[in-house]
Amino acid sequence: MCSPMRILRVAICLLAGGIVAACSKPPPPVSVTEFMDNPRLLEATMVRCGQNRSEMKYEVECLNARDAINRLERAEDRARRAQLEAQSERKRQALRRTQEAAAAARRRAEEDERRREEAEYLGIFEEPAGTSSTEDRTLSGPASVNAPGATIEPEPVPESADVPEGTADEPPASDLGQIREELRRRQQESGENR
Repeated sequence: MCSPMRILRVAICLLAGGIVAACSKPPPPVSVTEFMDNPRLLEATMVRCGQNRSEMKYEVECLNARDAINRLERAEDRARRAQLEAQSERKRQALRRTQEAAAAARRRAEEDERRREEAEYLGIFEEPAGTSSTEDRTLSGPASVNAPGATIEPEPVPESADVPEGTADEPPASDLGQIREELRRRQQESGENR
């Protein structure tokens, strides 16, 4: 049988164990950084806190878990924004390169057009290869008056106009003479019209 001493010892040991258990500190709550480092622990805590929201609303571990979730979401938002910014920058650079290429092509086209027009303009005044300088060339437009060596066709004179004697049958001696003759005739006509 059990002796009374033995029962007393067991009772004292149980009492001492109870006192030690009552006086020991509870484990500290899980911190925010621990939750951020351990997603499974965070998920388990959120499930536990969500089962009885009214009682667990202000528990330290539930507050830490919600804070960890908010920090993780902000970190994801920053990473997403940085990724979108990098993508936007790449698109801006591609657009800038496209615009610069279009501007360069436009400048080249304008330069080519200017050169073509200049060559066309200079081509009017230059004699084609294999033609003599005395050969008559017919030119059109305002350049025909300014072109060196160009001949001006006299306008037909009406038969009723007064022609000084001795000049009707004789052609002028040179192109300069033709021009002078044409200017005199026009001055006479403009004098008569006034």
